[in-house]
Amino acid sequence: MSAADPLELLRASTRARVALGRAGDALPTARLLELRAAHAAARDAVHTPLDVDALTDRIAALGVDTLRAAGAPADRTEYLTRPDLGRRLAGGADLPRGEHDVVLVVADGLSPRAVAEHAPGMLAEILDRLDGWRVAPVVVATQARVALGDEIATAVGARHVVVLVGERPGMSSVDSLGLYFTYDAHRGRRDSERNCISNVRPPHGTGYAAAATTLALLMSEARRLKLSGVALKADPALPSGDAGS
Repeated sequence: MSAADPLELLRASTRARVALGRAGDALPTARLLELRAAHAAARDAVHTPLDVDALTDRIAALGVDTLRAAGAPADRTEYLTRPDLGRRLAGGADLPRGEHDVVLVVADGLSPRAVAEHAPGMLAEILDRLDGWRVAPVVVATQARVALGDEIATAVGARHVVVLVGERPGMSSVDSLGLYFTYDAHRGRRDSERNCISNVRPPHGTGYAAAATTLALLMSEARRLKLSGVALKADPALPSGDAGS
C-alpha cells in the first residue's frame, strides 16, 4: 500500500468505483475521464449490433445445427423503447418443429458484445452436460428479450428453454452474459418461473464451467420437481418447493 495513497489497497480489492478522491468540489481529472470512458463503453455495448454470421459460424464449429430468429422490434431504437416487442417473435418467423427436450437460445439482449465474447465458450460447456436431453438446433436471436425464448421453444417443439443473453451493461461490466432456464416454456411464463445464472464473464465473473455445472443441476432438479423459478434452488442443501408450490 502506497504511503501517498492509503486507499490503494481498497481500490485494488474491487472493480467497484470506491475511494476516487477529489479535486476541490469535483472528481480528479483522471477519475472523471475513466468514468466517461466506462459510460461510453456501456453505450457502445448496447448499440453495437451483433455480428450474427460470425457468431453462427463459431457456434456451428461446435458441431451443432443453428437457426436464426428475431424479436418483433423493427430496429434497435424500438427494441430499447418497447421491451414488450422484444418478447415476441417477428412476423413470418419460420422455425422447423421437432420433438426436443430443450432448446438453447443465444439472444443479443442489452449487450451483444457479451454474447459475441462469451456465448460460444458457454455453449460448449453446456452441451457437454446435456447427455440424455434431446437438444434442438441452437437458435441465434436478435432484438431479443429473455421471454422470446418461450415463444421459440413453442415454435421448435421444445419443452424447456435456456436463454443465453447479454445483460444490461454496468459502469464496470459491459460484457456480462446471463443464463435463464425455464421449465415447460410457453407464452405467459413469469420471470419468477425462471432460474438465472448471472455475470458469466471470466476471468472477472462466473466461469463457463461453473455456470454450466450449476445449470445442469438446475435442469436435473427441474425435471424431478417439475418446476423452475423461485422454488428451485441451485444448492441441493437448500429446500426446494414441490410440484404443487
